Amino acid sequence: MADLFVLAAEPSGDLHGANLIRELKRLRPNLKIAAVAGPKMRELPIDCLFPMESLQVMGFTDVAVALPRIARQFFAIRKAIVQANPKAVVCIDYPGFNLRLERSLRKKNYQGKLIHYICPTVWAWGKKRIPKMAETLDLLLAILPFEKKCFEGTSLRVEYVGHPLSSRIDPEPSRLRKPILALFPGSRTAEIERNFPLQIAAAKTLRVLDSSIEIAVSAADPAYEPLIRSQARDIPFRLVPASESYALMKEARLAIATSGTVCLELALHRLPTVVNYAIRPFDVFLAQKIFGINLPFYCIVNILLSKRAFPELFGPNLSAKTLAEWTGRLWFDGPERRAAEECCSEIWETLGRRNASREAAEAVMSLAF
Repeated sequence: MADLFVLAAEPSGDLHGANLIRELKRLRPNLKIAAVAGPKMRELPIDCLFPMESLQVMGFTDVAVALPRIARQFFAIRKAIVQANPKAVVCIDYPGFNLRLERSLRKKNYQGKLIHYICPTVWAWGKKRIPKMAETLDLLLAILPFEKKCFEGTSLRVEYVGHPLSSRIDPEPSRLRKPILALFPGSRTAEIERNFPLQIAAAKTLRVLDSSIEIAVSAADPAYEPLIRSQARDIPFRLVPASESYALMKEARLAIATSGTVCLELALHRLPTVVNYAIRPFDVFLAQKIFGINLPFYCIVNILLSKRAFPELFGPNLSAKTLAEWTGRLWFDGPERRAAEECCSEIWETLGRRNASREAAEAVMSLAF
């Protein structure tokens, strides 16, 4: 039997889940936790019932192909939670899956507390989720300062706990900058396959302009290293394991990163970044025409600051040429690089230094125990 069930389905959720579990265990060492867990969570004293890797997909069309497998996992996870009957369930991010699971648990008469950690992007799209979340959840733990206002007028308890990353990263500017171009191709196989060839092409172009550049590539998982090596055979580079990614962020002069949580990590490390995200034309059509996702910005850094802090290249705007052009603009000293550096300082002013994992753990304990 478990006191608490924690569900993480993405690398960022695995990281946040691991930090949350450490704080929960600090408050109550004998707390029994079952989970859908990634590698970081699996290092902790929990009962991993399902590996998070079984839920990972990318893009609308990829979801369609993987739907039967995801459906099987959905019902298996729901059954496990109902049988364990924990006092509370904490679902971390991954709203397409987790919000459905939370509603389904209520329909199955699960009486424990339902807590969602990391608010879905209802401020960008999916505003219809707000009343459904208010009906289903007992607590929403928000990590962005403006998210609580989205739920004003509902009965849902929303706690802004701060962003988990801001308490893990040194706020002081690094003095270790070297002529290193850091590439962050993504945390999934499909992301790497679509984005890394464009990133390495941009890196090659920049090396023509500055032969002193060292190229370093961050591998989110050792399993991706053969794929990365196979796509960059004709240019020297240093492969950096995920455990050393923060050291790379402190050393590098510029980054090219596939859009995701890593972009906020780069901004908090005060590293100017060119953001890219390669998606299929059909996915672009679905996002814009069917789901109505038409935002002024898509990178979380730009969203937080309501301006283009980092150049972002998505879908039809992304090519090896455009990526190389923006990489060149930010590599050399100039107004665009200085503007990006100033925006990194603004991110710290926006998020502050709250210990999100600790505040989230305290909110979970006060509600459920």
